[in-house]
Amino acid sequence: MCGICGKLVFDREASVSPALIKSMADTIAHRGPDDDGYFVSGPIGLGFRRLSIIDLGGGHQPLSNEDGSVHIIFNGEIYNYQELRRYLIGHGHIFKTQTDTETIVHLYEQLGEACVEKLRGMFAFAIWDDRSESLFLARDRVGIKPLYYSQSRNSVVFASEIKAILADPEMKTEVRTSMIDRFLTFDYLPGEETLFKNIYKLAPGHSLTFRAGKSYKRQYWDLHFEPWPSTLRQAKSRLLHLLEESVSLHMISDVPVGFLLSGGVDSTAMLGLAKGKTSFPLSSYTMGFSDAQVTDERPYARLAAQQYGSEHHETTINATQFADFLPSYIWHMEEPVCEPPAVALYYVSKLAKDFVKVLISGEGGDEAFAGYSNYRHLLWMERLKRLPTPIRQLVTSSFSVLMHLASPGSSAKSAQFLSSCLEDSYYGRTSHPARFFNRQWHQFYSSDFAQSVDKKFSSHVATKHLRNAQHGGPLGKMLYTDTKTWLPDDLLVKADKMTMANSIELRVPLLDHKILEFAASLPQNFKVRGFTTKYIAKKTLSGLVPREILQRKKAGFPVPYERWLRQDLRDWVRDLLLDAKTTARGYFQKSAVERMLAEDIASGGYSKEIFDLTVLELWHRQFLDKAQPSQSSPDSRCYSAASTAA
Repeated sequence: MCGICGKLVFDREASVSPALIKSMADTIAHRGPDDDGYFVSGPIGLGFRRLSIIDLGGGHQPLSNEDGSVHIIFNGEIYNYQELRRYLIGHGHIFKTQTDTETIVHLYEQLGEACVEKLRGMFAFAIWDDRSESLFLARDRVGIKPLYYSQSRNSVVFASEIKAILADPEMKTEVRTSMIDRFLTFDYLPGEETLFKNIYKLAPGHSLTFRAGKSYKRQYWDLHFEPWPSTLRQAKSRLLHLLEESVSLHMISDVPVGFLLSGGVDSTAMLGLAKGKTSFPLSSYTMGFSDAQVTDERPYARLAAQQYGSEHHETTINATQFADFLPSYIWHMEEPVCEPPAVALYYVSKLAKDFVKVLISGEGGDEAFAGYSNYRHLLWMERLKRLPTPIRQLVTSSFSVLMHLASPGSSAKSAQFLSSCLEDSYYGRTSHPARFFNRQWHQFYSSDFAQSVDKKFSSHVATKHLRNAQHGGPLGKMLYTDTKTWLPDDLLVKADKMTMANSIELRVPLLDHKILEFAASLPQNFKVRGFTTKYIAKKTLSGLVPREILQRKKAGFPVPYERWLRQDLRDWVRDLLLDAKTTARGYFQKSAVERMLAEDIASGGYSKEIFDLTVLELWHRQFLDKAQPSQSSPDSRCYSAASTAA
């Protein structure tokens, strides 16, 4: 796990400044505190920061092929590199290190840009080919590792994190205002655009080549939901084999590997499957909250740790720590993401940093095997739509009452879904047309800003995936959409940046592409059956995961931020959102913000929206008002309200 950055100027007579590449790499030193390296030759400059995991003494980058005509900088892990190494040696390639990085160099020599199709793992890399004078960028299939770029008429700049791109003096730090409504629609920014003008994400499963001043983008992988006939018994056997194989591959490391335990099925299964697969002692880490409003995960994590014999560690945070970290949260995340559990992930990673360099997470199981309750609810609604009108009306009325009793306010969402087709109503895991910023944006946005809002632009980034998904039925369409949006642009960017903030590599065995492809081939009722979500995964793991964990309600890392925003942090949030600097941005009506804050204190119904606004304003203060990001965590003096939160 590392950080990469670089710049290519299209004029062959021009040259890149070595000092610029060094400055870019310095901004992401937290991604690689163990080593740095640079390759600058005329129009190309490559920078690298290393976190040493494999071949500790021989993994210096940039790394080249035998004759020095091909150079690579690489962030990630290739889990089948030993198999690929044998294949390449058989074709005459000569290796000088034991790293997975060198495997990519020689595979590129052998197969060209098609090399990405043979890689099994997580990766973002850049290859400079002096023979063709081309720069080849690639990102892994589901976006586990981030990669950003900015292209102008004269050059392209790229990096693992946006702050490295902003270190180039030629880059202007400007907000792309059209993305603000998209953020408030989804709580994150799905798609290739960022909130910065002219800075983009390379989409998962894509490569991008620059040659002779032109760019060529190619999608080399996609997920196809085409059910393959099999019995439940056959599917369970195949799934168990894939899980065991993936965990074994993800345990490859020359340093100790630890486990994040959420108290849930997936993280517990990862620990159980890893037992006996490493010479290092097993260790595990979890976050808990002594708060009546949230489930305390620690007892379940302790149960898993005890069963599998891991050395277990725990930590907690309070409201003050939560608020104090938010400026650094913005600095590390770079894109506005409304993800309070990310703060918990940062602190539990900070705890683990004293013991390990690598953590394994159960991230991705819910997206692969339909573990969220909204999949079940929406499948029921799709079935209701097919009933004869009189029966549908009767059942719908009863269903809405039950939904309201289970979750007040959900009946409005149910009515919205029942009255429209899935392609128009499903925005993804976290959003829907009935959300506040989708339903009442005219009353909340300022008149000037409202005129610039294009709701179709905001939602199309998700609904296009529903229309593009050709197979798999309603569930396949939802899972495909979330795999393309929610997974890379919320969960995985959070997972990467919060762990890398502590110089820790996070591995996610459940997102191995062979597991994802197998899951996509399963029929709908193998994933959701009756009231049970993630049906086949739970059946497969029933002999491995303790029953108390297997049968409990999903919780994750529950952070009591709703209560903190209404109580401990109430004054701080109010001061921030009603500050003259905030209101002067002209996005929202000040009176509407005041009403939302008051109503949240009274009912607790707007915590997510308030956290959205908080994150958005802190983003502006960190990146726009300060003009250039610092090379370390942001100056807390700029956020004195946070540091004094009680």
